[in-house]
Amino acid sequence: MDTSFFYTFLRAQSEDYLHTLCEEIPERTVGSRGNYLAAHVFARAMVGRGWEVVETPKLNVFDWKEQGAELRAGGDSFAVFVSPYSLGCDVQAELIGIATLQDLEKANLTGKIVLLYGEIAAEPLAPKNFVFYNPETHQRILALLEAGQPAAIVSATGRNSAVAGGVYPFPLIEDGDFNIPSVYMTAEEGQRLLPYCGSCISLESRSQRLPAKAFNIIAHQGDNPQGRIVITAHIDAKRGTPGAIDNATGLVVLILLADLLFEEKPSRRVELIAFNGEDHYAVPGQMAYLRENEGRFGEILLNINIDGAGYKDGPSAFSLMGLPQDLHEQVSRVLQDYDGIVEGPPWYQGDHSIFLQQGCPAIAVSSLWLLEHMENQEIIHTPKDNPRIVDCNKLIEIARALNQLVRAIW
Repeated sequence: MDTSFFYTFLRAQSEDYLHTLCEEIPERTVGSRGNYLAAHVFARAMVGRGWEVVETPKLNVFDWKEQGAELRAGGDSFAVFVSPYSLGCDVQAELIGIATLQDLEKANLTGKIVLLYGEIAAEPLAPKNFVFYNPETHQRILALLEAGQPAAIVSATGRNSAVAGGVYPFPLIEDGDFNIPSVYMTAEEGQRLLPYCGSCISLESRSQRLPAKAFNIIAHQGDNPQGRIVITAHIDAKRGTPGAIDNATGLVVLILLADLLFEEKPSRRVELIAFNGEDHYAVPGQMAYLRENEGRFGEILLNINIDGAGYKDGPSAFSLMGLPQDLHEQVSRVLQDYDGIVEGPPWYQGDHSIFLQQGCPAIAVSSLWLLEHMENQEIIHTPKDNPRIVDCNKLIEIARALNQLVRAIW
């Protein structure tokens, strides 16, 4: 095969799929039409490359539709945003301000509009039924709010790139299982609103939950499940972002890898999985995979998860977590052949965490620049995460390295 022609083909494929996923499809939130279309784009790509493809049983999820919100106090209007998956409301009630957990524990919230600001609104609260990361403090805050039965919640949030990406302000509550209407605003608007505590204010939020369907796509080759290699990327994206490196590039790498691996039938099973839900409050696709593989994670030799790959600046990063010594050495030898790839620091905020929690070794593939700037980047979950920040040559290099690694261990 003409190698230069083949890599020209891979680059064209990268650019075309990135354009389709980020620009032709309007959004990829779980349950949306764009999400459905993206899943079928990936499925068709796998079938066209000779991989066997299955859809998981349909996931019962919520899509979400909102038409804005209005908050008024005295003669003033305030800029507020509807919290994702929140119920709507049209209420007039007394405003009460809560800055700390201790304030919340003492307050009478019944029938009031609660302004959460300062310390208590410093980071997004884990959804109440989220199983992978759910600090006791977060659980306590949500439980106290539910027990207090306020009419609505307004949260004034600052910047927190480490956990909220580049979004400002960020929604404090993003949870379809939490049924108190909620909106959010900037910290500056919160300071403007504080003087109205004790006064009656009005809040109208136009929002509704829409029952919807979604599914994972699992492509595979090879029949022997013992020592299977599971390579994953999530197909969904937050609303309001094209989701280029979070995570269309992960899907593109899986498609490129399917091309590179097509020549031989592996001796052990290799799975290329598009998960549906990494950026969704209930991670439905990941939970379905856990159920379907209960008692079978011991079969998995290695998980490789691609998320945040292909950023234009800096090298790609392979973070090795829980690998046995011989496999760690094998991966390190492969990486030596690629100038644009380095061994990255461990990180756990991705789908590889569900494999690590089940005792499986994992490699997280990302961009070193993003890992090093996680505390102050302003790209993830914003319109800035678009194809213009992607270097498709990096995606090809990652796919080549993964191709070499999989062939070395299958």
